[in-house]
Amino acid sequence: MTIQELKLFSAQIRLETAKMLLKRGFGHLGGSFSIVETLSVLYGAVMTIDPQNPSWDQRDRFVLSKGHAGPALYSTLALKGYFPLEWLSTLNDNGTNLPSHPDRLRTPGVDATTGSLGQGISLAVGMAKAFQIDHRPNRVFAIVGDGELNEGQVWEAFQFAAHNRLSNLLIFIDENHKQLDGLTKDIMNPFDVRAKMEAFGFRALRIKGNDEALILQTVTDCLASGQASCIVLDTVKGQGVPYFEQLADNHHIRFANESEAALKAAIETLSAQVAGKDAR
Repeated sequence: MTIQELKLFSAQIRLETAKMLLKRGFGHLGGSFSIVETLSVLYGAVMTIDPQNPSWDQRDRFVLSKGHAGPALYSTLALKGYFPLEWLSTLNDNGTNLPSHPDRLRTPGVDATTGSLGQGISLAVGMAKAFQIDHRPNRVFAIVGDGELNEGQVWEAFQFAAHNRLSNLLIFIDENHKQLDGLTKDIMNPFDVRAKMEAFGFRALRIKGNDEALILQTVTDCLASGQASCIVLDTVKGQGVPYFEQLADNHHIRFANESEAALKAAIETLSAQVAGKDAR
């Protein structure tokens, strides 16, 4: 995809995620919206995948360690053709193939069951190490939340990845500066995440997480570096919709009154962008 096509893809992902959450009536909008551009770049321009054959042995792997952002991943997978768009309206329904958190046994295209924060990155590191041992070209991409960095298991996995020079692994830290209970700096200050990752032995870069061109260029550079790499994404919870960016409690939202009206307005705006093929 070209950069303009990636911008359009981002708008489509955000639109389908918004529609899905409006239908459900509640959900993790904040952390889903903050990773939209990254998902757009990975699935639109970077990863080796085959939506018609989700179990293809040569595919790259993606691990959404912050599993509560599953709605954004589901929208991405549906738009890429892993399953019908109609499935999106079944989010969290009884018997759905799209549960609240990703489940690799239920959803085509999901490579790892995640949701227990801190554990997904260990899965990603294990996959990358296995590919390294077998001298296979498959790559692994993982998104970790900044609140998730409170978990000690995350740092054990990071240290293992850097020590083993897992150059086939690219970690994204979604630093949207909030977690369930408030601001990350108030709950457990992460300090300088990029510097910490560098101290752990990573090639670590910090970029704006809403710029598809910059994300793509940085991913390309990291994959060519020959070492374990980390991209710290400077994002905003609720990214792309000003009302939700500014909403204090935007981790998990039950849509009613003003928030419901704001979501419907966002859907109208995004629909117009997508229909006009002018995402920015």
